[in-house]
Amino acid sequence: MTLKQLKSKLQNSKVLSDEVLTWITQQNYWNLWVPKSYNGLEKSLTAGLKILQSLAKINGSLGWTITLCSGANFFIGNMKPEFAQKVFETKENPILGGSGGVFGTAEKQEENYLLNGIWRYATGAPYLTHFTLNAKITENGTTLKDENGADKILSFVLPKNKVEIIEDWNTMGLKATATCSFNVKDVLIAEENTFVYNHFYLSQEIFKIDFSAFADLTLMVNYLGMVEHYLEESKKEINHSVLKTLENSLQKANSQVYIFAEEIEKRISQNNKIEEELLQNIHQTCSRFILDFSALLIKIHPFLGMKAARINHPLNQIFRDYFTATQHHNFVKRKSNLKA
Repeated sequence: MTLKQLKSKLQNSKVLSDEVLTWITQQNYWNLWVPKSYNGLEKSLTAGLKILQSLAKINGSLGWTITLCSGANFFIGNMKPEFAQKVFETKENPILGGSGGVFGTAEKQEENYLLNGIWRYATGAPYLTHFTLNAKITENGTTLKDENGADKILSFVLPKNKVEIIEDWNTMGLKATATCSFNVKDVLIAEENTFVYNHFYLSQEIFKIDFSAFADLTLMVNYLGMVEHYLEESKKEINHSVLKTLENSLQKANSQVYIFAEEIEKRISQNNKIEEELLQNIHQTCSRFILDFSALLIKIHPFLGMKAARINHPLNQIFRDYFTATQHHNFVKRKSNLKA
């Protein structure tokens, strides 16, 4: 499939077509971070970020879906080795995805858990082979506590036949991500299906990265890609000084994001700890760039005329995709503390 054909199939699409899904599988992008021993691409952080950014520049839904689903396949590093083999060493190409929220409960029953709840925002829900979710652990109806006195939470991997997809993704943008809710009712799941963030069983350097930094940077390159696409399309319509401001902001953000990525890779290769200060700096810097991009796109859009107001124009779709993406909880939860 040529780039032109790919863009055409993605323009204002409500789902990723079978042709697009086949193309993603052929490129092995679902397994961007998965080790080669499990038939993955085993990309470094920097190399993987560049791929995700290029995909988001092609189309927001394409980049976002691959980012979130390859990010869920990344959990292979957190899975118990025997269970990881069951999931990834099959004839079926595993595509994981799910919810980052804690929307349900898991009642402990000897070596099993009884799961109940409705989880929101599972990117790529119709395309998934397995769903991931976080749940509060209860026993005899009482929520258990961890060593710090907080509610005990575990993450789970469920095959798709254990969940009911709720088709409730009615947003203005990122439509083809099909980020639906899903219902889990009285599903008994084994202990082996559980995992814990930042507890890794695999030795590859990608799995030594703190998950908060991994999430921040993989999401951030999607904003970069979409804004790059917006700038490219805007230049076809207008020649305005505000485009130069956006261009400068993009250059600065691109440079800083990859400085962060290279610094993380350097520290990991030297077996140095990634301090909380660096993690906070990454998050706050990415949050600031997103706020800056948002302000600039809002400033530019009125100059683009009726073309940018038409649903079938690329500028309109990029605008809707970008501002839908800005509502991801990873950056929404703290951006209210930042001054515009």
